Amino acid sequence: MLTDRFILAAILFSGALCGCGSPVVSTTGGGGSGGGGGGDKQVGFPLITTVNAQNGAPLVTIHSPTLGATIAYTLDGTTPYQNTASTIIYQAPFLVASNLTVTAIATAPGLAASAINTAPFTPNIPSNTLVWSDEFSNSTAAIAQPNPLTWTYDTGPGASCCGNHELENYCAWGATASPCNPANPNVYEDTSGILHIVARQPSTGIYTSGRIKTEGLFSFQYGRIEARMKLPESQGMWPAFWLLGNSVTTINWPACGEIDIMEHIDGSNPKSEGFDWVQGTLHGTNLGSGIQYHPTGFSAADWHTYGMIWTKGQIQFYVDSPSNIYATFTPTTQAGTWPFDAGPQFILLNLAVGGDWPGPPNAQTQFPSEVLADYVRVYTN
Repeated sequence: MLTDRFILAAILFSGALCGCGSPVVSTTGGGGSGGGGGGDKQVGFPLITTVNAQNGAPLVTIHSPTLGATIAYTLDGTTPYQNTASTIIYQAPFLVASNLTVTAIATAPGLAASAINTAPFTPNIPSNTLVWSDEFSNSTAAIAQPNPLTWTYDTGPGASCCGNHELENYCAWGATASPCNPANPNVYEDTSGILHIVARQPSTGIYTSGRIKTEGLFSFQYGRIEARMKLPESQGMWPAFWLLGNSVTTINWPACGEIDIMEHIDGSNPKSEGFDWVQGTLHGTNLGSGIQYHPTGFSAADWHTYGMIWTKGQIQFYVDSPSNIYATFTPTTQAGTWPFDAGPQFILLNLAVGGDWPGPPNAQTQFPSEVLADYVRVYTN
């Protein structure tokens, strides 16, 4: 979804059976527990804490009490920075669903590095186990905001917010600045448990829509992720279900890696192909490769499950069943740099209006148009 654009800125399959919300005790070195100043001039000790996700998989957070400290970690037991290839800069909580060891160190300018915290995780979760999901459940009698503990928003004009010469203004839940209108929200959960992402045309040539993401709140690497969705079929509509590397805030796009599990344009009137289709695509430095899915009779306007199976050195896309794989990518099949083993990624769902790929709406485009999502789920491999 980030073709040739600047972007603002996943569930990492590591592993743990820690008490909900409890810190993991360091097994390497001691304290450094002060706030990064004091007599020892040492950065505050990085605390590794967890909250329960689902079926024994914890969501891991790493925090140093030193304001502005950079936390580096690895997932293979090696020391961060000493093994540069394995070092990840902490950006967001990540899911642990396999057996591994988190090793963390905190640094800050002018201070000695913290002591190292090492935390082994052994959840021993079987393959194909659901370890995280948002079912978009809404127990109220009115439309509701998507869970704010999981989802945040990209906002503003698409051309400046998200590139690609998109035409929409992205609006968060409750946004009041024109052209956003809280009486006609662009993202909401209905009372039957369906997420709606709605593209609207409040006036001629003015468009609003929604783009939600788990950035800074939830991330993952490896496993199987899928969403059950129903897509709009109008010219200029560009729905997507995708991932971006947490590192987008430090190394930017496309070096951070982008995984487009599902993108769809052209609706039921394709420009040239003569059939309806969706596409799975990877983006990295000098890497951009996509494959279409278009079996006979396929309609994106029907409910379908769009998914990805992500393992080290391989990404596969499927529709409706993990046994129905239509595309397989590995570092050897792609030119450029493979960034998809470099750390966790976060989830995005959006509906763009216009842009370089689909082109602008026309007289036949329907407003409002909307993406419907029944759930987003993550499983172990």
